[in-house]
Amino acid sequence: MSARGGKAEIRDSIFRLVAELFSLQKADTAFRPGVDKILYAGRVFDEKEMVNLVDAALDFWLTAGKYADEFGRRCAEFVAVPHCLLTNSGSSANLLATFALTSPVWGQRRLKPGDEVITVAAAFPTTVNPIVQARAIPVFLDVELGTYNVQAEKIEAAITGKTRAIVLAHTLGNPFDLDTVMRVAREHDLWVIEDACDALGSKYKGRMVGTFGDLATLSFYPPHHITTGEGGAVLCRDPQMMRVVQSLRDWGRDCWCPPGCDNTCGKRFRWQLGSLPKGYDHKYIYSHIGFNLKMTDMQAAVGVAQLEKLPRFIETRRRNWQTYREGLSKYEDYFILPQATAGSDPSWFGFLLTVRDKAPFGKNDLVRYLESRGIATRMLFGGNLVRQPAYVDTGVEYRTFDTLENTDKIMRDAFWIGVYPGLSETMVGYVLSVFQDFLIKARRSPTGPEKVSRRASKRAGGQKGTSLARSS
Repeated sequence: MSARGGKAEIRDSIFRLVAELFSLQKADTAFRPGVDKILYAGRVFDEKEMVNLVDAALDFWLTAGKYADEFGRRCAEFVAVPHCLLTNSGSSANLLATFALTSPVWGQRRLKPGDEVITVAAAFPTTVNPIVQARAIPVFLDVELGTYNVQAEKIEAAITGKTRAIVLAHTLGNPFDLDTVMRVAREHDLWVIEDACDALGSKYKGRMVGTFGDLATLSFYPPHHITTGEGGAVLCRDPQMMRVVQSLRDWGRDCWCPPGCDNTCGKRFRWQLGSLPKGYDHKYIYSHIGFNLKMTDMQAAVGVAQLEKLPRFIETRRRNWQTYREGLSKYEDYFILPQATAGSDPSWFGFLLTVRDKAPFGKNDLVRYLESRGIATRMLFGGNLVRQPAYVDTGVEYRTFDTLENTDKIMRDAFWIGVYPGLSETMVGYVLSVFQDFLIKARRSPTGPEKVSRRASKRAGGQKGTSLARSS
């Protein structure tokens, strides 16, 4: 047996053992209603992810390598964009996308300290935080109840001479009104960043989200549509924008050689940039104040296997969401049910419910009931970010346009449950049965004290917190 053949056989043997171990660990067990926890999200994988992960570990190429190349290329193909730059998280992807707008290569269009960026307060913090970290000013608009996306018709009125960009997420996989947002952006020469971290595979008028704005972001954290553990990506169409994002991700360097490669440009020692001496090694020339936010090859190895399952994952998410929608439609007197944005086909991240003001129960009562029966729930992220301690207590400068009435309603009365592909039909049916049990009891015995509690909560939620907000 040759050394080469011996190594290959050993690897194959390791892979077979990994697959066997997975099979033993994942032996089928029947779901036990009320005993087994129903998660809001989670990893769904098989032996292929584990084998890929071990394969990458055996190569011991610990930074980006062959799997990262494949994952980035195939992810770009799936979304239908030319460029996909992998990073270590969706939050880092948002940071890179926002800071890419600050690059001096954009001249007068660059995002500068004191400029304004239109967004929403009903958001995940790291959609908005990079705006603050870039020393720009977030301008918060209210959202629609039902779609939970920006009230797009108000964007144009919120624009001032300082407005430079629009940064919005497709909430829980539901695309925002891209026709209106992109029209306003074109007419006012504004950058657009699509946070698609919760929306991989969602479509708007037949086109993938992430292909409309100047930049888009993805997250591969375990609750998301596919996972690499930690991980994310920045998507873009423009090659110059790609170079800027890559520079920021890779320490701010001007060189674009991948790890382990030299002289991709063909003139490594012939550059003259800044006030450096001519011929200074291009691998150590820095054109941005950058970071180090790369993905490892072991993470990408998992992502390659996950991408093969993505179409099935998306289909299951849509089916679970629709089952919940149909099962809870008879309770519309109690809930504002979620709805897809007109012209969209969402790849849903969760099923969001808002308890109506006149319901004979409060959100907290229902959430506690669900949780006590093993059904995980989640809030719509930060609720209203301007009421969060990070914004109230640290002097963050921001501006609100009009009111945030719906955002406050969501903060008080909205929550969501999972639709991820790890849920079986039996699990979804159990969730609906628990809702039904609770709502039957609520119909028979309206809780007077809870109504008082809801009124007190509304008064508290409507009070202004301490902040440096400048209202329009």
